[in-house]
Amino acid sequence: MKLSQFKVEIPSNLIASHPVENRDESRLMVVNRAEGTIEHKVFKDVLDYFDDGDCMIFNNTKVFPARLYGNKEKTGAKIEVFLLRELNRETLLWDVLVDPARKIRIGNKLYFGDNDQLVAEVIDNTTSRGRTLRFLFDGSYEEFKSIIDNLGETPLPKYIERDVEPEDEERYQTIYAEVEGAVAAPTAGLHFSKHLLKRLEIKGLNFAHITLHVGLGTFRQVEVEDLTKHKMDSEEVFISEKTSDIVNNSKKAKSKICAVGTTVMRAIETSVSTDGYLKQYGGWSNKFIFPPYDFKIANSMITNFHMSESTLLMMVCAFGGYDLIMEAYQQAIKDKYRFYSYGDAMLII
Repeated sequence: MKLSQFKVEIPSNLIASHPVENRDESRLMVVNRAEGTIEHKVFKDVLDYFDDGDCMIFNNTKVFPARLYGNKEKTGAKIEVFLLRELNRETLLWDVLVDPARKIRIGNKLYFGDNDQLVAEVIDNTTSRGRTLRFLFDGSYEEFKSIIDNLGETPLPKYIERDVEPEDEERYQTIYAEVEGAVAAPTAGLHFSKHLLKRLEIKGLNFAHITLHVGLGTFRQVEVEDLTKHKMDSEEVFISEKTSDIVNNSKKAKSKICAVGTTVMRAIETSVSTDGYLKQYGGWSNKFIFPPYDFKIANSMITNFHMSESTLLMMVCAFGGYDLIMEAYQQAIKDKYRFYSYGDAMLII
């Protein structure tokens, strides 16, 4: 398939700039692949589509305050630094994005905080916008992280055109976030409240957790018409033996297995045995899923409404069927569903 086949005109007024008041009260579009039907519900109605013994897989990555604002030495120019990935904990080496990139060169020093609490030196140009920074800090790693947590802000996506507000610190994070390392939230999970999880548990569902640290590569634009030539950025993935056991037991019992989000789907499809079962895994994934694709583990999926021509939309089309998902998106636009990270949800069964 070609990039242009995934173009959707999404009106800017449908891009959600704030979350709904209660997590589990976003709208939910239910897409039934077997029947080709589309239903309109509220997210907490997800309870009606699962039974005792079914399994939900969640991504327990935790977003850290990855966006910092510093000043360049000598000129004092304000520079935004987006922490992408820790390269070396001992030497405090990080891959970052800088904006404006044209002002930053190797050897420049950047100062962060009112009294220059942190200093970083640019030691490499990795891409046109990317850099490698070394933080010059003498204290412990814990002290360093504490300063980052204090100085950094919640890394809301750029398309949310407003300042970060106090509620974002909690709402741009799933309630089961546990393992810090993501620079973007696994947004399908934002709809789950403690109350809804409890009700699912009482109904007899099994919960399994993977960790995939979401990087900006997930949202990087595809710039080639031929999708086979697009390369995904690698993201770190962990799947425990306990998780693979829970998922495989549900698979053997022919129960529903629901991937909560595209990051979960990518993680579980990264580590599949030859006979179609989930394997324990620790490593990196640059898996790019687009139609046609034979999914091995999950038979249902919860996801948000994604950007036009994004790798996320391509994966959802691979799972739900291209024509049906494209029809669902047109329906969502017509019915004014809310799009992107803080938007509404879709359940594909």
